[in-house]
Amino acid sequence: MGFLKKLSSSPAALLACLVAGALVGYFLPDLGGSAVIFGQLYLAVVGMAALPLLVVATFFGLRQTLALPQPGKRVAMIGVLAVLLVAACAVVGTLIAVVAEPGRSLDHGTRQYLGAMVQKAGSDAGDTEIALVDEAAAEKQAGNWVTSFFPSNFFRALADGDSLGILLCAILFGLAFAALSKAQNLSLTATFEAVYRALEIIISRVNMLIPLLVFSMAAYFAAKTEPRTLAAMGGFLGWFIVLALVLCAVAVAVIRKQCGLPAGQVLAALKAPALISLTSASTTASIPDTIEAMSNKLGFSRGIVELVTPISSVFLRSGSALYYALLAVFVANIYGRSLGPQELAVVALGATLAAFASAGHNSAANVGYAGMVLGMLQLPAEAALALFLAIDLICEGPRNLLTLLFSCALISLVSRGLPSERKASIDSTDAPLRPVRFAFTGSDLLVGICCCLVVAALLVMLGFGVGLKRGADAAGRAAALHTGVGQ
Repeated sequence: MGFLKKLSSSPAALLACLVAGALVGYFLPDLGGSAVIFGQLYLAVVGMAALPLLVVATFFGLRQTLALPQPGKRVAMIGVLAVLLVAACAVVGTLIAVVAEPGRSLDHGTRQYLGAMVQKAGSDAGDTEIALVDEAAAEKQAGNWVTSFFPSNFFRALADGDSLGILLCAILFGLAFAALSKAQNLSLTATFEAVYRALEIIISRVNMLIPLLVFSMAAYFAAKTEPRTLAAMGGFLGWFIVLALVLCAVAVAVIRKQCGLPAGQVLAALKAPALISLTSASTTASIPDTIEAMSNKLGFSRGIVELVTPISSVFLRSGSALYYALLAVFVANIYGRSLGPQELAVVALGATLAAFASAGHNSAANVGYAGMVLGMLQLPAEAALALFLAIDLICEGPRNLLTLLFSCALISLVSRGLPSERKASIDSTDAPLRPVRFAFTGSDLLVGICCCLVVAALLVMLGFGVGLKRGADAAGRAAALHTGVGQ
């Protein structure tokens, strides 16, 4: 178990699994294509435990947040800052895309290849309609959009995995839960606490299989994706990954400033949730590690952490906002469309709205919401579905990582003024005496064995010497006695 834990938290090991999976998928495409079942199994188990954990964490977060000074002001601050952070990512993505112009300098052959991909996707679809959501559910939501936000049956939303409906029901129930007196909710609190810890254990155990997930998804991607597609979309991929990493560094700088710890300690605390977000296709898989890192390790208010972390995993789609902004400008460039200031403002606004509209959806379903931005610019949404679905597995990791770190930055800003909850180190003068443990390396053990052998040999030689000396003394006494008797 300890070996799997170290393996899942080692960047070098995960990189090795990524390379190995890519090689298997490239040289053995049949095997790589079937490896996706491991990724689907991982997401199924994580979703099974993460959704109830989202509910319980929201309960505890609301109760503790309402007990803090000025709770209304802090909750309002959470909402305003969340909108500003998502909009900031959309604006940054739009402005950098205008300067970098991804897709503008593609050669004629690459443009023909991308056009052929779009036409092939359309011809393969034929008269079949491609739906990213259930058609009946979509028609129902179109007729009454209120039910999509406030489901009439909480257990049905939980069974369907509707994270948006689950979260809103959890918030309403959590408000009622927080309104109860301490004596009234004591037994319920104990039950929720046990459920909370059990779900954390399930997710932590499943996350040990992340190396297998990385291997299988890399094998599947290498088996199903043409190398020329990666080369043609290289301009978009490069700028998206670089911008996501730069914005992640900005978020880490904000967190470091708010907690007052060295950058190395902040990075060490956020290492586990960052790796989970980067390598898994789920925004909720990192919830337990994020709560542990932001509260116990970095000292931010646990009530704020438990409230913001599950909500931000659904609503705060900073990575998606950056993704949609770059995507819209890229598609406009490959179609030779020049965007003026007003249209760029539409891109930033549309990317922000699409990011919030995609709440509760992960992986390839995110690409479908790019049609909102492209529709505002009167660009064909088929290009987004055909081109970006092929590379979405690469974009998923940076997208989730940026969402995670911006959520942590939001927590650090909202927790300003609250006392630190970081576990204080015990003073050496007051620390209880502990037994001394000796640890030996291989060379130390070899030297120790040799010393023991030398000491044993000396003892044996000493024993022989003492025995011989006693034998000689006894022989001398016997000879002297024999001589005396003879005289």
